[in-house]
Amino acid sequence: MSTQPSEDIDRPDAPSASATGDGFVRGLSEAIGGPLGSHAVRPDARRGRFWTAARIILALTCITLALSWVQKSPCQTGDWQKNVQYTRFCYTDVLALYYAEGLNDGKVPYKDHAVEYPVVTGYFMGALGLPVHAYGVKHPEINQGQWFYNANALVLSALAVATAAALLALRRRRPWDAAIFALSPIIFFTATVNWDFLAIGLAAIGLYLWAKRRPVWAGVFLGLGAAAKLWPLFILGPILILALRSKTIQKWAWAFGATVVTWLAVNFPVWLLWHDSWLRFFQLNSERPIDWGTFWYVGRYLDGKWHNGSQGDQGPFQWLSNHVPTLNILTYGLFGLACVAIAILALTAPRRPRLAQLSFLVVAAFLIFSKVWSQQYVLWLLPLIVLARPRWGAIIAWTVAEFGYFTAFYAELLGAGGKPVIPEGTFVLAATLRIITVAVLCGLVVREIWRPELDVVRQSYSDDPDGGPLNEPDAGWIDKLRRAVGVVPKQKPDAEDALEPAPPAGAPA
Repeated sequence: MSTQPSEDIDRPDAPSASATGDGFVRGLSEAIGGPLGSHAVRPDARRGRFWTAARIILALTCITLALSWVQKSPCQTGDWQKNVQYTRFCYTDVLALYYAEGLNDGKVPYKDHAVEYPVVTGYFMGALGLPVHAYGVKHPEINQGQWFYNANALVLSALAVATAAALLALRRRRPWDAAIFALSPIIFFTATVNWDFLAIGLAAIGLYLWAKRRPVWAGVFLGLGAAAKLWPLFILGPILILALRSKTIQKWAWAFGATVVTWLAVNFPVWLLWHDSWLRFFQLNSERPIDWGTFWYVGRYLDGKWHNGSQGDQGPFQWLSNHVPTLNILTYGLFGLACVAIAILALTAPRRPRLAQLSFLVVAAFLIFSKVWSQQYVLWLLPLIVLARPRWGAIIAWTVAEFGYFTAFYAELLGAGGKPVIPEGTFVLAATLRIITVAVLCGLVVREIWRPELDVVRQSYSDDPDGGPLNEPDAGWIDKLRRAVGVVPKQKPDAEDALEPAPPAGAPA
């Protein structure tokens, strides 16, 4: 096994330009004269300049987050009269749950109140909420809810910037890919709706540490992320499949072991001392019915066009809505089948897929088949699609669909409060378009896995920049498997591919 550092992480070479590497951006650049020519004096050639690509991306991320804070400002006082939280699109769980979880009364999460989130999120809520409450008791003139929200917004924004920094570190030859993240309206609208950036930031650091060939530390951060929100745990699946393909299962075992130990370590105190409160998160998720905007919600709406929903006249989705245990089994089963299909794809692809590609497919499959798809869950996909397929066109189309769903969702919330704004069918259409665009992104990622010559990231790197220990030749049984399923083996093993120099920066996609 190779012990050399990853060239894709430790040796950046010349960064590529978006206007030459992405067709959509190249088209937009025509309005200002097109991309830089081969004889132009490029900004990257000037030594000692302050505004490097990385600093510009980080600055853009900060600007987007600052604008997001302004967008949420009408809700910061907690004076949500006349449904201002919906009409101004500024609702945030962070402020609402300061009161709903008893933090405003000084209740310790899990000890005094059964928090509905995994323990790292609960710890985070308590670490910020209890000092705010204690200070508010001594200074009753302050608005505790507003102070709590602003403290959370500051830390969550820092984690978002850390995520951008991790993306830049993973794509040192393609820094402008991270602009997709930095400028995303998804961050603008949802960055502080909930505590999702806590898990996202930890998972991004974990991916970076894996790429740096530090599997134990990668496992520690993935374990912390999984203890904040469940989804970072899913990244271990793609690592396992790629480790089987590249004969690096020992590295995966170290990461898996560190993840499990970390998750157990942070969960154990709450499990031991307040077991019933610890179970609340799992019980809530097992009992939750079909939620707004999911695949199952769309199906139930369509059922209602032909069935009235009464006993004996129910469509399949209506029936599942009333039989949650069966719905749970079906959602897990479909997600499991999707993971099996992704594993088969990964093992039979002409070239070992990139870790980000498989991770995006797994997380996207989970959301598509889940019975719950909260508005802020879109943040889970954003950094993964930037790493998996950094092409602006398809991502912008998906973003437009997400924005359409976002606005329709708030209109639906107003309707649930007794003020109908849009027909139910309009909301269902917006939800359907969101699901379709995510599915299209999955299809495009699958296409580039099967045809790696179309992958723009591979045009800048000789191997997977996120792979770390996975960047080894295929196991001997891979070609046998591909023959068995009727796939022609590739002509060169990965070891030979790795010897080929990377094409010039900015090569056309």
